[in-house]
Amino acid sequence: MRVLFVGAMAAALWSQQPPAAAPAKPAEELAGDDTNGYTDTPRIPGQRWRVHDVDRPRPPKVTPGAGAGLNTPPPSDAIVLFNGKDLSQWISEARGGKPQAPKWKVENGYVEIVPKTGRLVTKEKFGDCQLHVEWMIPKSAGGTGQSRGNSGVELMRRYEIQVLESNQNLTYADGGAGAIYGVWPPMVNPARPQGEWNAYDIFFQAPRFEGETLVQPAVLTLFFNGVLVQDHKAYLGTTVWRRVGTYRAHAAEEPLSLQDHNQAVRFRNIWIRRLGRSGEN
Repeated sequence: MRVLFVGAMAAALWSQQPPAAAPAKPAEELAGDDTNGYTDTPRIPGQRWRVHDVDRPRPPKVTPGAGAGLNTPPPSDAIVLFNGKDLSQWISEARGGKPQAPKWKVENGYVEIVPKTGRLVTKEKFGDCQLHVEWMIPKSAGGTGQSRGNSGVELMRRYEIQVLESNQNLTYADGGAGAIYGVWPPMVNPARPQGEWNAYDIFFQAPRFEGETLVQPAVLTLFFNGVLVQDHKAYLGTTVWRRVGTYRAHAAEEPLSLQDHNQAVRFRNIWIRRLGRSGEN
């Protein structure tokens, strides 16, 4: 079912969703796991499914066109966030720590996560944008479910697009590569094999607030290796695990971040364009 929320009244409903309680039980006692999914999570508003639902069908696999989405050069009005040489456009943000110089590894034209050193955060801030990111799960990456090549592209540091090995590795439907994590699985799964590069072309509309009230949710359109997988889909709020996200008012522009989920994932060819909405220019 596709549900679009437009207008102040509908959008305000999202802001009024109370946060579901965090799991009270230890992980080994949760009703499910990060490969198959869960049965004890809350229902997703407007959907028949629970968050990370064990019964939600995984998206069908498709094979993307050869080289589709890769090595796309930035247009003249783009800001190049990573050119394969340095991290001058970024800072590092460790959990609970102060911003510091990035510790991720730059080599051979890509940057690789150094686990547990903190996520990368752009020095500049962005709202509505077009973003291009290429990523790879190295062949050496092991693990299963959410523990195999996990990272994420975090728009405004809070609205995540999942990065994960999803060509062969299984996880719950709303947690694979190309998912609006915990809300919308990709329509299809065009992930390339582990050790090959993937590409996201992201078109993002930031949420609108009037004071503390949400009047329009964040919306995403996503092409994954040249294949449309998210078509103007709304976020429920900040991305969270096993819960329904909620909105809290924030600035019109916030930094972009790349998640450190304690696994070595690689990124390259990252560029972004600020966008103006029709009628707002």
